[in-house]
Amino acid sequence: MATTKSVFATLSSIAVKDKVEKKGGLDYLSWANAWSLLKTKYPTAQRVIYEHDHTGLNYFTDGNTAYVKIGIIVNDIEHIDMLPIMDFRNRAIHIDKITSFDVIKTIQRSTAKAIAMHGLGLSLWTGEDVPTPTTAPAKEESGLIKLTKTHPNFKKVKLWIEKNPKHSFEEVMTQLSKGYTKESLNSKSISAEIDRLVSANQKNNK
Repeated sequence: MATTKSVFATLSSIAVKDKVEKKGGLDYLSWANAWSLLKTKYPTAQRVIYEHDHTGLNYFTDGNTAYVKIGIIVNDIEHIDMLPIMDFRNRAIHIDKITSFDVIKTIQRSTAKAIAMHGLGLSLWTGEDVPTPTTAPAKEESGLIKLTKTHPNFKKVKLWIEKNPKHSFEEVMTQLSKGYTKESLNSKSISAEIDRLVSANQKNNK
């Protein structure tokens, strides 16, 4: 009795070598090629670009960075990929700096990844989830650190503020600018949080 190959078995057996492109020394399958190969095998396949329930935007944010959520449905089976919106260095872009172009590029890349979860070109993503070393904080070319709420050093900043209740907001920012980029310190999320911490600390120590 003949058996029907699964979607994964069918798509993973497709040779994509002639469709692979190189970017930054890495092999990748463009979303357009991946979509074309998928639709050739499964014409009814669908893509779902998820939108935020409250904002209606095609990305989601934690107030600091953002990500897109893409689903690919093949034969009633949906695989969902969530991908951070990143710059050319594969670093998450701060929400204040994200443009519609960044969002669209991420949607396209996430589309290729969601298709790969069904089997097409999956091997190209091998090793993507290998963690990068975190022993040393990432620094900008200036040698200063880009501070975010999720950065390991942010807890140290909070503790330092607590230990220096006499420092004003301006004094705190001046001190922090010696080790952190002014761009990150002046971002809405960081400056507002530091202002809140300084104000609360001064009230508690009156």
